[in-house]
Order: sequence, then structure tokens, then C-alpha cells
Amino acid sequence: MIIFEILKSVILGIVEGITEWLPISSTGHIILVDEFLRLNMSDGAKGMFEVVIQLGAVAAVPIYFFDKLNPFSRTKNEAEKKNTWKLWSKVIVGALPAAIAGVLLDDFLDGCFYNYFVVALMLILYGVIFIVVERIKRNKAYKIESVDDISYGDALKIGGYQVLSLIPGTSRSGSTILGGMLSGVCRSASAEFSFFMAIPIMLGASGLKILKFILEGLSLTGDEIIVLLIGIAVSFFVSLFSIKFLMDFVKRHDFAPFGVYRIILGIAVILYFLIRNCL
Repeated sequence: MIIFEILKSVILGIVEGITEWLPISSTGHIILVDEFLRLNMSDGAKGMFEVVIQLGAVAAVPIYFFDKLNPFSRTKNEAEKKNTWKLWSKVIVGALPAAIAGVLLDDFLDGCFYNYFVVALMLILYGVIFIVVERIKRNKAYKIESVDDISYGDALKIGGYQVLSLIPGTSRSGSTILGGMLSGVCRSASAEFSFFMAIPIMLGASGLKILKFILEGLSLTGDEIIVLLIGIAVSFFVSLFSIKFLMDFVKRHDFAPFGVYRIILGIAVILYFLIRNCL
């Protein structure tokens, strides 16, 4: 049976690695996948699995952007190292609104909004917003073309948009990319800054959840640990490819196709659960 659980872990790791970084909502996809590929584990182990595959995904960001995010790089002069520290400080400022809101409201929002209808509604709503924003911004110049030019005010503003991602189905990357674009930041810089803000947010949220599991006395079997480790590894490597794909994609295309995909997926989620509940 462990072979089947490992296969499920691989599939879930792939889904997390792709959907965490593309603006299409990892929650919406995980809900659908979970309908067909439920891990044969305790509830505590499942909860831990969902947390650790996110850690695997976020670990890909500092690896992919290692030189840009490394303030100790020997290839950088003092001015460049100073700018790197400044970038990190902006990332922290941008992460503060969601971090504060997450600590205060995370359990409440999950309890009230973590259901297929809200997830589907958010998929459709933000899909429409992506299409509308892209039409408004079409052929218009952005005032900010690099993450280095993002001000502390811009970072805080983008961080405010990230708070919206606490509602399941919104997409953390989707809300921050939209926030960046609406703040005058070009697509590629918005995507980059979104990835960078994920580091403190996801590490903090995952760390708190892991601590909660530990304090509650969660224990894992050897098979469950193997499944978790495989999920982490798959999520990490798939995330590297997903980040590269999105950074290459936005150099030549806009985000409208992701908006169309979100709308289709949202409708599919509603239809699936309506049909299932009627049978």
C-alpha cells in the first residue's frame, strides 16, 4: 500500500509545485485532487503533509533567485550588497500586512470560507479581474520595471493586496501580482516580488502550523514520514520549473490566459460538487 501513497504524494507534490506559483490558486486544485486522491493517513499527518509540501515549494525561491537574494555574494560590490539588504527589508515590509492578518484571522477565515463554493467563486472573480486589468493595462507603460525600484510604500501597498489571499481560492501569487500591476509595477517585477514575499509568509505560516502539530503531540509512522519527504522533494523540484516558466512567460505574454483558466476551473468546481451532491 505504501507504493500507492507514494504515488499520491508525487501527484500532490506536482500540483502544489505548479499551482503555488502560477496565479491559479493551489487551494482550488488541492480540493479537486483530494476528491480523487485522498492520502490514507491520519488527519494530523494529512495536515502536516499539506504544510510541508508548501515548505518544499517555497524553498525553491531562494535557490532559483540565489544570486539576487544573497547579500553576501562575493560577486557583488558594497553598493549591490546594500541594495540586496534593502530589497529584503522591502520584502519584510510587504509581508507584514498578511502576517498580522494571518495570525489574527487565519482560523476564522478557514472555518468560514474553506469550502468549494467560496473557492470556486474566488477562482472566477479573480479570473475576471485578471482579464479586466490586462485590458486596462494593454499597451500602457509601467512606472516600475524592476523590483529594485519598488518603494517601501509600494511594498506595503502590494502587501495589502496579499491579505486578500487569506480567502481560499484567491491565490497568494495572484493577489500580489495583481496588486503589483495596479500599483504600477510591470508584470515580471510583480511576479518576482510576489515570489520573494512568499518566503517570510510561507515560512512563518508553515512554522506556526508545524509547532502547533508538535505541541498537540502529533506522531508520524515511518511510512508517513517517507510520504512527507517525497512530497517535499517533488514540490521543490517542480516549483523550480514553475518559477522559470512563469518568469519566461510574462516576458512575452500577459496574465489573461490565467484569468480564462481560473474561470473555467471555477465553473468546473461548482458543477462537479453540484452533481456529486445531487447523486
